[in-house]
Amino acid sequence: MRRRDREMPKEFALEIIDKCGYAVLSMIDQDAPYAVPISVARDGDTVYFHCAKEGRKTDILRSYPRVCLVFVGDVRPAFDKFTTEYESAIVTGNAREVLKDSEKIHALRIICERYTPSNMYQFDEAIEKSLDRTAIWKVDISTISGKRKKYGPDGEEVKYGRPLSIL
Repeated sequence: MRRRDREMPKEFALEIIDKCGYAVLSMIDQDAPYAVPISVARDGDTVYFHCAKEGRKTDILRSYPRVCLVFVGDVRPAFDKFTTEYESAIVTGNAREVLKDSEKIHALRIICERYTPSNMYQFDEAIEKSLDRTAIWKVDISTISGKRKKYGPDGEEVKYGRPLSIL
């Protein structure tokens, strides 16, 4: 990271993952980049996502599993400046398809609890219908970085370690 003064600790990056509505999954398709937005849920240092069992994304992951996940949290124009405030996290790791039903159900449960908590009463029925036709992938975090640019009420950029009470 070039701007080390904006680097945030691992805990901050994990919070960004947990609050983002989606991630961008970046892969290499032969010699070209390929990126898609995905819905994710995290369990410890593992990020889970689901997709169809067949398709371009699945083909790429099976042939070259090294991936990068990008999460962007709050972004807004910085008051009275020609810049934006932002927070982000970037994860790298190897994607692995989850084949064991118990882990697939666990992953789907935490994904559904995150995105559709009011529908969990239908979860078991949905699993019966869709488990066999749903692919689950996991990325064990190899590297993680968090970054933030934020200004305090005094107009000064808030650096990591500066008391947050001024925000």
